[in-house]
Amino acid sequence: MEFGGFELIHELEALMLTVERIAQAIIAREGGFVNDPDDPGGATNFGVTIHTMRRLGLDLTGDGRVTAADVRKLSRAEAVRIFVDEYFERPRIAWLPEPLHATVFDMQVNAGLWGVKLLQRLLARMAYPLRADGLIGPKTRDAATAALAAAPDHLVDAYGIERRNYYYALADRRVASRKYARRRDGGKGGWIVRAEEFISPRYHLTDAEHRARTGTWG
Repeated sequence: MEFGGFELIHELEALMLTVERIAQAIIAREGGFVNDPDDPGGATNFGVTIHTMRRLGLDLTGDGRVTAADVRKLSRAEAVRIFVDEYFERPRIAWLPEPLHATVFDMQVNAGLWGVKLLQRLLARMAYPLRADGLIGPKTRDAATAALAAAPDHLVDAYGIERRNYYYALADRRVASRKYARRRDGGKGGWIVRAEEFISPRYHLTDAEHRARTGTWG
């Protein structure tokens, strides 16, 4: 019994090390301090937005308010802790099959509840009846596990494609966001490159396909 307890502890420690590595990779994609007026997230540092810091009450300057100055003061280590606590553990991403952890975690950081909602929508189309509420419970866990068993070579790619489609659709609706999906020279913007990091190369769009998809944006 004691041996089994140690086994569980080691498994949990290994999981946390993996999750922290994923969080570090997310920070590398997000970069440092940015305060882009076209970004609804507002001031952001290492991918942590001012809205998240206000929700958590992170007044790092000690002036009684959470402002862009507090966002700028955020450390990389604090960002990792926030990501693991608020965007992996709180939404129960650990309940999902391990191959989905990195991509759903990354999307949860980038787009909040849409990280899980997109998975639920995908699973519903695969004939697993789910409501896309953005919350991981037993039904979502079981559906994701069954779907991965049924399509082990395709589910992660299918979710990555859902992410890519979400970004394109968001840019269709919001002109100010198009710069995140398409570079000034017409190539793939950061959103699309980010989604395709989690998609097998055979499913990446060619430059011509990307330009055709964004051609109506003017």
